[in-house]
Amino acid sequence: MWKDYSSDYIKHNRAVSYSIRAASFISALFLSFLCNLFYNFWLDSVQEGEKEVPHVLAAFYLIVLLLVCVSLILVIHNSFAVSMQNRIHQFGIFSSIGATPGQIRTCLLQEAFMVSLFPVLAGILTGVLFGFGTVRAMGAFAENLAGGRRMEFSMHPAILAVSLAVSLLTVLISAFIPARKLGKMTPLEAVRGSGELQPDKKRRFSLAGAWFGIEGELSGNALRAQKKALRTTTLSLTFAFSGFMLMQCFFAISTISTKHTYFEAYQDAWDVMVTVEDTRIEDFEIAEEIRRIQGLESAVIYQKAEAESLIPIDQISSELQEKGGLEALAGIYPAVGEDVYQIKTSLVVLDDESFAEYCDTVGIRAQMDGVIVYNRIWDSIDSNFRYPEYLPYIKEDTEKIALVKAMPQGVRTEERVEEPTEETSGMTVERMVEIPVLACSEIPPVLREEYEDYALVQFMPLSLWKAPAEMTKGSGEGAGIRALAEESEADLYIRAIAGERNSAEALDVLEKNMMGSIGKGYEAESENRIQEKKDNDTMIWGYKMILGGLCALFALIGIAGMFANTLGFLHQRKREFARYMSVGLTPEGIRKIFCIEAAALVGRPLLFALAAAIAASACMIKMSFLDPMEFIREAPAGPIAAFVLIVVGFTALAYYLGGRKILRIDLAGALRDDVLL
Repeated sequence: MWKDYSSDYIKHNRAVSYSIRAASFISALFLSFLCNLFYNFWLDSVQEGEKEVPHVLAAFYLIVLLLVCVSLILVIHNSFAVSMQNRIHQFGIFSSIGATPGQIRTCLLQEAFMVSLFPVLAGILTGVLFGFGTVRAMGAFAENLAGGRRMEFSMHPAILAVSLAVSLLTVLISAFIPARKLGKMTPLEAVRGSGELQPDKKRRFSLAGAWFGIEGELSGNALRAQKKALRTTTLSLTFAFSGFMLMQCFFAISTISTKHTYFEAYQDAWDVMVTVEDTRIEDFEIAEEIRRIQGLESAVIYQKAEAESLIPIDQISSELQEKGGLEALAGIYPAVGEDVYQIKTSLVVLDDESFAEYCDTVGIRAQMDGVIVYNRIWDSIDSNFRYPEYLPYIKEDTEKIALVKAMPQGVRTEERVEEPTEETSGMTVERMVEIPVLACSEIPPVLREEYEDYALVQFMPLSLWKAPAEMTKGSGEGAGIRALAEESEADLYIRAIAGERNSAEALDVLEKNMMGSIGKGYEAESENRIQEKKDNDTMIWGYKMILGGLCALFALIGIAGMFANTLGFLHQRKREFARYMSVGLTPEGIRKIFCIEAAALVGRPLLFALAAAIAASACMIKMSFLDPMEFIREAPAGPIAAFVLIVVGFTALAYYLGGRKILRIDLAGALRDDVLL
């Protein structure tokens, strides 16, 4: 009997069953897609030989899958709730003639299984195809990145079984929730139920009523009556709009910041960068061969090291002293009882040819027995890091600088202190070398390097760097410069400028030629300026696609709930609109009510998301010290408007389909009350 009843109901109520089928198909599609995608990601990490990461990823994937299941249950539950709400009167009659709550629940779950089985199977197969396309696209994308590799798609029968089980379980749980609630109703409650939604409390005055008149009042009451039914839709649209706007604003600000601090800042500084691993500059023997590579206009070969400098207080520039000295700007204090600062120093060792070119840039005669001081320090009091201003670090007439190997006992470089304490008194110098200062310049060599804000940067030639201890004026055992700079990096860097700077093909050829020459005897890695920009743009695009897909998922959940609700209009709201029409409400008035409801349903999440995006963007702009007008010029208005218009379009379509049904109702039939008294 129940089987025949279910089959007959499904056959004669295709509109409601279509919404359930659509919701089941979408849920199975997403679950199958995620299961296949996560399985391939996990398998890829296993093949990479990682030990701990696969376990962490498996836990993360299970949590995400659980959250998606809960979200989809809310959507499909709404579709089943609409269908079951329309049949309260029927099940009340069945209950009054002896049907038990368990039989009613079994009937409803049986219907859910019958209606959802084929859409679930179709959704799983479609999800597999989507997963295949996504993995192949991501593999092709990763293969084009520097150091990337191709990821192949794999499918396991167990994943299909898990996808089917999870999808069916999601559908059955979605149906069980309203079925259980329906089964708890008494026969009298069920028989008397009209299926018409009523607000808990009607308001005498509302903003919609003030703006749109009686239609606004009616639409406001209708939305309050559907508050629970539309809760999932409202939350999903809020998450979708908020997530998409915040994502777009974040990447816009990040792109502007990266452009200023990296791509534009070093646009003229490099074309190809090569890092020669575990190689000291004094051991690099093919410098001349590198400079003869075809397509290379200039190259700088250098290495970085760290040391300490002793700078007497009276050698600090007058401009810096007027600002309060190093104490005010950097929190660096001289040792107690001493009149000298011990300052962290960044040494950049250039090969002799590169250093000679730098001397020409500074405007001095090339000499290999001294250093050129990068004579500036960030004015952190009157400027910020986004738009920095600088002061001279030391006096221009400084003739020599003492480099030392010692642990500072009277210095604070990591944090500001009010004044030195007794514990910071004294200074122990293990080794010291005095080096001539050839010049103090505010022009650095053209390198793709960022220097610490308060470090004293010095550029020296290779000849001075590898000079034996007896050739430098110093004290202590092994007082050569290399002995002082024990923290020097183990890698060597080559900054290359190409002859054709704007040609991606020319830079690719130059990079390959350089790696071909260096790779014969050294381990090296390379970067290409144009390719780096492309990779950065592609990675941001990939992040946007992934996060945008999650936002689209939330939007789709909300839209699916909206369609499920509007497709039930004919059963839920036919008596409501029949009464309105009987007292003179015209079809135009009904259309106006639908337009107000649709606008409110989308407008409230949209306004909340817009306010959140504006507030978050203002905070990010303030924290990054960007010019607000620059962000406004680059604001992602286009993608956000497109996303909103798509959601608005589907909302309008859902209400159009529901409204068209309402306008076709039989007024007399809708007002007939068949409630048993």
